[in-house]
Amino acid sequence: MPDLFSLAGKTALVTGAAGGLGAHFCRTLARAGAAVVLAGRRIEPLQRLAAELRESGLSAQPLSLDVTDAESVRAGFEQAEALCGVVDVAVCNAGTTVTKNALALAPSEWDQVLDVNLKGCWQVASEAARRLVAAGRPGSIINVSSILGHRVAGNVLPYTVSKAGLEQMTRALALEWARHGIRVNALSPGYVETDLNRDFFASDAGAAMIRRIPQRRLGHASDLDGALLLLASDASAYMTGSSIVVDGGHLQSTL
Repeated sequence: MPDLFSLAGKTALVTGAAGGLGAHFCRTLARAGAAVVLAGRRIEPLQRLAAELRESGLSAQPLSLDVTDAESVRAGFEQAEALCGVVDVAVCNAGTTVTKNALALAPSEWDQVLDVNLKGCWQVASEAARRLVAAGRPGSIINVSSILGHRVAGNVLPYTVSKAGLEQMTRALALEWARHGIRVNALSPGYVETDLNRDFFASDAGAAMIRRIPQRRLGHASDLDGALLLLASDASAYMTGSSIVVDGGHLQSTL
C-alpha cells in the first residue's frame, strides 16, 4: 500500500516558520519528503533552521515574507517558485496576540492581531490558490486556527475573533476553490507547550488550566503531526472545509 502521507515531489510553504509550531511544522513536512520553504519576517532564525534541515539531507529554503504586506507575499511566492516550483501546500501559521482586557485594547492593537491572523492568512491563501489555478494544479491550504476559534477566553478578544473568522474563511474558501482541486482546511490546536508559555504552565494558574483538559496534560508539538500530514497529503483528498481539533478533549470540558 502506498504511503498516503508522503509529500515526496511536493513543495510546502510555511509562514511564521522562525520558531515554535511553525519551525516544528517545517521539520515534519520536510521529513515527509516535501521541499519546504521557511517563510517569516526574521531571516536569521529561518536560515539557521534551513541549515539544520539541510544537514539532515532534507530540502529547505529560507524566505523573507511579511504576511500583512500583499507585495511581500506576492514576491515571496515568486521567489519560492523560482527555488522549488509551484507551492502545493501552504500552511498559514503566522500569528500574534495581545493580552489585554477589551476595555483597555487600543484600535492599533486590534488591527495588529487581525492583520496578521486573519488578513495575513487570506493574503497567503489567495496567492497560493491564484498560482495553483494558473498552473492547473491541485493543492492544499492549511489554516492554523485554535480552539479559541470555537470557544472564548478572557483578555484575548482580537485573537479569538481572528481565529473564529479564520474558521469561517476556511469554509468559504473551500467552497469557492473546490472546483479547482484546491482543498482548504483548518488545524485547530489546543494548548501546546512552547518556549513562550512554558513558564506560565509551570505556575499555579497554569497547572489549574491543565487540570481542566480532559487528558490532564498539555499538547506537544508532535501531537499535531498526524493531523498536519493528513491535511497536507493526498490522504485527505476528499476533505475540504474541515477543521481538525487537536486539544486533548479540551473543547469537551465542562463549563
